[in-house]
Formats: sequence, structure tokens, C-alpha cells
Amino acid sequence: MSNKIMVETSARHVHVTKEDLAVLFGEGYQLTKKKDLSQPGQFACEERVAVVGPKSQFPAVSILGPERKQTQVEISASDARSIGVAAPVRESGDLAGSGACKIVGPKGEIEISEGVIIAKRHIHMTPADAEEYGCKDKDIVSVKIDSPERSLIFGDVVVRVSDTYALAMHIDTDESNAVLAGKEVWGEIIK
Repeated sequence: MSNKIMVETSARHVHVTKEDLAVLFGEGYQLTKKKDLSQPGQFACEERVAVVGPKSQFPAVSILGPERKQTQVEISASDARSIGVAAPVRESGDLAGSGACKIVGPKGEIEISEGVIIAKRHIHMTPADAEEYGCKDKDIVSVKIDSPERSLIFGDVVVRVSDTYALAMHIDTDESNAVLAGKEVWGEIIK
């Protein structure tokens, strides 16, 4: 049994609802796929928006598609401090009571009262992957990443299991920088 897993860095990004997309880019607007991401059906878009907090803003944040049921902004802890947003560490979609911000597009802007999070580090697995790795949905594991100068062990990594996933661990840019991650990064699951 292998316990190695590919580790990908997830930079700041926005997920939008169809309704919010219409406000930001105009009625009937469709997202333009730039490239597919590792998770099936997920893609980076050509479209960018400004994410505005009380202190500062990020002027060109990528939108990831397809549209979602709720608009969500995923940033790092450093990003949150930089723009003055109180963003909790959460799993994607767990948005109740999370941070607020303004999102500005070329045709309009929206204020979200919740939806800004620091994504909890996680591993996507299919049920077959979970069986192979001896994990189940919502398990919490640690992952060791060896680096020439800054090896470390990430704790509190949540395992997420679904037929729609592809095997990969996701960390944010702060976490990636902490290990001086290069282009191809592999971790070892430790229980």
C-alpha cells in the first residue's frame, strides 16, 4: 500500500453563483474556461474580479468554475490580514458566519456578508483511494512533506471522499511557501 500523495497549491480564488455572475459580468454571461484543474469538472476561468476588504484589495482574482450554489472566496491567512478580512479556517462550502467582502467585476459589484474562508487543508479521494490508503470521509490525518530546506508535517488534514474526486492534497499559498514547495510536490500520509 502506498501512502504517497500529490500535493497541489491552491492560490486565492472565487467561486460564484449564476446570479452573482450576472451582476458582476452582465445578464446571461457564461464563464470562459482557461484550463481544467485536477478535480474532475473543475476549471480555472479567464474572468477575474477584485476582492475588496476594509484595508486593501486584490485587483485580479481568478474565478473557478463551474458556478456554485453560494459565492465563496478562498484566500490564505496572509491574504486575509492584508485586506483586513476576518476569515476562518473552514472546509469548502462551510460558510455560515465566515468572512465578508466586496467583489467587483466589470459590470457590477456585490457585497457578501459571509463566504470568505481560509480553506482547511484537505485530501480529495475516491472511495477506492480511501480504501487503498485506509481512510474514510472526514478522517483527520497528517501529511509529511520532505523538502531540501524546509521539510514539515502538516497536521489537521481532512480527508474528503467522493466518487467525483481525483486523488490530490490541496494546501494554500502560505502553506506552500512554508515548505518551499516546487512545481511537483509529494507528501506522505501519516496517521
